[in-house]
Amino acid sequence: MTPSPPPAPNRLVALLARAGLDWFLLALLGVVALAYFAPGLGSKASPVPWHDITTVGVALVFFFYGLKLSFEKLRDGMRNWKLHTLVQLSTFVLFPALALLVRPFFGAEGGEMLWQSIFFLCALPSTVSTSVVMVSIAGGNLPAAIFNASISSLLGIVLTPLLCSLFLHTGTGGGQLWSLGVQLLWQVVLPVGAGVLLNSRFHAFADRHKAALRVFDQVTILLIVFTAFCDSFADGIFSRYRPADVFKLGAGMVALYLVAFAVIWGLSRALKFPRADQAVAVFCGSKKSLVHGSVMASLLFPASAATGLILLPLMLYHALQIIMASSMAQYLGRQVVAVEPEPVTVARAR
Repeated sequence: MTPSPPPAPNRLVALLARAGLDWFLLALLGVVALAYFAPGLGSKASPVPWHDITTVGVALVFFFYGLKLSFEKLRDGMRNWKLHTLVQLSTFVLFPALALLVRPFFGAEGGEMLWQSIFFLCALPSTVSTSVVMVSIAGGNLPAAIFNASISSLLGIVLTPLLCSLFLHTGTGGGQLWSLGVQLLWQVVLPVGAGVLLNSRFHAFADRHKAALRVFDQVTILLIVFTAFCDSFADGIFSRYRPADVFKLGAGMVALYLVAFAVIWGLSRALKFPRADQAVAVFCGSKKSLVHGSVMASLLFPASAATGLILLPLMLYHALQIIMASSMAQYLGRQVVAVEPEPVTVARAR
């Protein structure tokens, strides 16, 4: 009997998955559309205490992130220092340098804010889960991927605000730097530290509920993005940009990813890394974290209606990096399978 075809919604989900899309990317587009049509719902004028809700949500995101970190995994990945150095320099030096190189092209009116949003993207740390998943698909070095992605996220707590304070008008000069430090301490550093200390006791809980915790992370990000875009639409921040400008920005994000990927790949080959470590270098070094970006934008650009614009390149890059990295990881994974030797079967003597 011929099996019946899967229902249309399931076929659509499978098609989106093969294209590198999931419900979260579609939800991001949905909350931006909702913010466009109903900006008062999530703006500062709303009676809902969005700021308090997102503040608590951010602290919990980083607490659960620390809860999933173990000292053993970090220790196992610390030995390959050349690989780690390349990944972290790519994340926190190569990307900001590329942003500085293109700064002269943003001299027109309104271009400075757009360039600041691109530099903010380039100053962010790598992702954790996405990087590790891509390295796994590509047949790479998983312990090294876990180590680099985790260390990148921890370094980003310090280096992202530092880079932004050096090159951007974040409004955190003078006494506000102290306020930012306190916010980072309470919202990020202490929750992560508490989670790491409790890892040995509650890591089983985190593993058992990792799917629910991932959804919680994503919902928190959606709330941050929604409120940021509500404020931006309410104040008319995007009125000066045409759809063609957004398309050009998306093309620029594709170019940024491909250039970074090519440079990191070339350096990893020049350093004669094995293929498994090359996969770690390119996939951990070329990613940017939407989690950190959403949090840092609200801290580094406080009470700014332009926060939605600050997040726009990051949202575009996040979507595009998943699509492009998925296809590249699958290609590299097929190459690994193709070069693996066939198992030799030895006949048992009778």
